[in-house]
Amino acid sequence: MVNEKEKTLIDFIKLVSPGTSLRTVIDDVVRSGMGAMIVFNTGDLQKQNVIEGGFRINSRFTSQKLFELCKMDGAVIISPDLKRILYANVLMNPDNTIHSIETGMRHKSAERTAKQVHTFVIAVSERRKKTTLYYGSSRYRLKTTGELLRNINSTLQVLEKQKEILIEYINNLNILEMSELVSISDICKVIQRVEMVLKISESVKRNFTEIGKEGHIMHMRYRELLRGVEKTKSEILRDYATLSLKKSKTLLSNLTYEGLLDIESIARLIFGKSLEESISPKGFRFLLHLTLSIKEISQMVKTYHNLENVLKLDSSDLELILKNRADIIYEEIRNLREQILSGKVIY
Repeated sequence: MVNEKEKTLIDFIKLVSPGTSLRTVIDDVVRSGMGAMIVFNTGDLQKQNVIEGGFRINSRFTSQKLFELCKMDGAVIISPDLKRILYANVLMNPDNTIHSIETGMRHKSAERTAKQVHTFVIAVSERRKKTTLYYGSSRYRLKTTGELLRNINSTLQVLEKQKEILIEYINNLNILEMSELVSISDICKVIQRVEMVLKISESVKRNFTEIGKEGHIMHMRYRELLRGVEKTKSEILRDYATLSLKKSKTLLSNLTYEGLLDIESIARLIFGKSLEESISPKGFRFLLHLTLSIKEISQMVKTYHNLENVLKLDSSDLELILKNRADIIYEEIRNLREQILSGKVIY
């Protein structure tokens, strides 16, 4: 179980996704043209004298009961585990010197309460029919299901296009590797698209959290688009980067979208070379497509140094590492090379 102090806004967004009891209440309040404030009780509300007036309920939580209590002017206080409704018609009285970017009184009070007590507060605007979530100093406007579906669909279309370009670049890289014609530019183009796909995927994660079960089919499509991308990134960096895998990944993750558009920067950052320079892969990515163990792959890379040397081996050379499997692996190497040169996508 996540400790209350370790929670983030994302943890609370899950509680208000479509189909949850809290989301039912929020949607009913919006449809009814009312405003409301729902506050999670962290135990510090009374200690810090943030609540004033109202009356004690202390009854079992149901969405219908919470909706009825939201019809009153004041805030409703509920337990963090969503098992009890504790107080209703409460006046929230946070420190008015706490900075707030809100203009309406209800939302100002909600934001200040969340910051002062470090709790989760839901505020529904009567006039604008918008719902805003606050947790500590974090703030987030809740989107409608329609908005979320449109945003996710739009992002998935962009993701699909970037994935298509990535596979095209990988296929081109595969052929260049077989022909010993790889340049730093070719590698940087693949890395650029991998990072684009991963960054775009991060941008849609919160939408999937917020939409909950409603986005199940889209989430399946999302997972399929991401399949193999992180693995390809690791394999290419192990094959080409002079830095450690961890260091290379950290440097790439820190790049902005603008930084990713400049492949010369990627070349300098990861390889310390110009785009025109030639480079040879160590062979990890190629060898992973054969029936070799990780230990055997590592031994082959250590022994033969790069893919160029591996492709020139005959079965007797392979006996040094593979012994009685040398002939089988030799045939696999030949077949895989032929498949790649014939245009088959190996991803």
